[in-house]
Amino acid sequence: MIDWLRTSTPGLLVLCGLAIAILLFAIIKVKLEPFIALLLTGLGLALAAGLPVKDIVGTAIKGSDSILETGFGSILGHIAVIIGLGTVLGAILERSGGADVLMTKLLGIFGERGAPVAMGLLGLIFGIPVFFDIGIFVLAPLVYVAAKRGGKSLVLYAMPMLAGLSMTHAFLPPHPGPVALGGLLEISLGWLILMGFVCGIPGFIAAGLLWGSYIGKRMMVEVPPDFIVEEPKDSDGGGGSPNGGGVGTVKETAAKVDNVVKTNPPSVGLIAAIIAIPLVLILGATFGTQLLDAGPLLSVLTFLGTPAVALLIAVLVAFYVLGVRRGSSVQELSVLTGESLRPVGMLLLVVGAGAFFGKVISATGIGTALAETMSAAGLPVIVLAYVISCGLRIAQGSATVAIVTTGGIVAPLVHAGGYSQMAVALIAMAIAAGSIILSHVNDGGFWIISKFFNLSVKQTLQTWTVLETVLSVVSFAVAAGLFAAFA
Repeated sequence: MIDWLRTSTPGLLVLCGLAIAILLFAIIKVKLEPFIALLLTGLGLALAAGLPVKDIVGTAIKGSDSILETGFGSILGHIAVIIGLGTVLGAILERSGGADVLMTKLLGIFGERGAPVAMGLLGLIFGIPVFFDIGIFVLAPLVYVAAKRGGKSLVLYAMPMLAGLSMTHAFLPPHPGPVALGGLLEISLGWLILMGFVCGIPGFIAAGLLWGSYIGKRMMVEVPPDFIVEEPKDSDGGGGSPNGGGVGTVKETAAKVDNVVKTNPPSVGLIAAIIAIPLVLILGATFGTQLLDAGPLLSVLTFLGTPAVALLIAVLVAFYVLGVRRGSSVQELSVLTGESLRPVGMLLLVVGAGAFFGKVISATGIGTALAETMSAAGLPVIVLAYVISCGLRIAQGSATVAIVTTGGIVAPLVHAGGYSQMAVALIAMAIAAGSIILSHVNDGGFWIISKFFNLSVKQTLQTWTVLETVLSVVSFAVAAGLFAAFA
C-alpha cells in the first residue's frame, strides 16, 4: 500500500489530494495560521511520499540545498524586495492625498452622472500601487461623498471602485499574488503586467461597470450620516462610528488626507507619473529583450526595468516630490516606511511556505503524475490551473493561499510544457482569476466590505460575491481564449 502511494500515478494523486484536504482542514476548522498550516502539510507530504530526510531539511551542518530552504529562498529572493518597495510606494501615495486629487479630476471629466465610472477608474488607478484593504480604507470616504452628492444607492458607487481595486490586486504586480506567480512559474513581470491588463480590464468592465450599474439601480443602500466625513473643527477631528473602529479609522484617514490636499495638493499628472514609472520601466525591459540586439541600450533597459530597480526609482521619486519637496523630513519618511512594512512579514511567510509546499509536490513526482493524468483526460493546463485555484479559494477564502498553492501544483506542468512567456502569463492569469471567485463568509474582505458599505450579509452576497465571480469568470474566459488562439 505504501509503495503504491509513493510510486504509482493514482497513489501520488491520492497523496496530493489528502495533503490539500489536511491543509484546508487545518486552516478552516482548526483556524491554524496559513503559514504554519502550509509548512506542516508540506513536511508531512514529503515524509509520506518517502523523500529522504536529508533532501527535505538537509543535515545538522548544512541545509542550504534542502527542499525547505530552496523552496523558501527561491521565491522570497524574488518577491521580498518587490513587495516591500511596492508597499512603501503605495503608502507615500496614500499619505500624499493622491486619491482625493484623482477623484476630483475624474469627477470633473465624467460629471455627476458618470460618477460610478469615475469611482471605478479611481479604484483601478489607485489600486495599482496600494493593497486592496488599504485602498478600501482610503477610498471609502470618497465613495460616501459621491453617493451623498448623487443621491443614489451607495452600491452604485462602491461596486465599480471595489472592482478596480480587486482587479489590480489579483492581476497586476507589485501585488503579492502576481509577483509570487512570476517567481513560481518563472515568468517576466512585464508579461504579467501586459496580460494582467488584457485579461483584467474586460473583467473590470463586466463586473464593476455593467454588474455594478445593474445591481446599484436595484438595491438601495443609504449612506448613514455617521459615515460622512465632516469638516474638522479642531485638530482632534473625530466622531463616533456605528461599526466600531473600522469606519472611525476611515474618518481619521480621510480627515488627514483632506487637510494635506487643501494645504498642498499634488497634481494629477504627478500622481499618474509616479504610478506609471515602474510599469513603463518594466515593460521597456520586457519588450527591449524581444526587439533589441545585445548592446548598451538593452543593458540599460534591462537594469532600469528590473522590478526591484524600477520600484526603487519610483519610491525615491515619490519620497522627493511627495515628501521632501512638500515639507516632510527624511525621518518622517523613514517612520512612514517602517509603519507600511509591518503587515508584510506574515504575507511573505505565507508565500514562502506555499512555495515550499509546491517544491515538495515537484520533488515527490506528483507534478509529473498530474501531467500524465491531465494529458490522458485531454484537459488543458490553463483549465486545470483555474479549477484548482477556484477550489482552494472557495474552500479557505485566502486569495494568496490559493495562488501560491496552485502555482506550486501546476509549476512542474508549466515548466515541462515548453510554453512561451505569453502562454505562461496567461496560465498565471487563470490562477489569479480563480483566486478571487465567489468571495463569501470565509474571506476577510467580505466582512470589510459589508461593514464599510453598510451592507447586510445577504446584500454583500448579492453584490460583492457576484461581482468577484463575474470578474473571475470573464477574466478567465479572456485568458483561455487567448491561450487557445496563440499558445
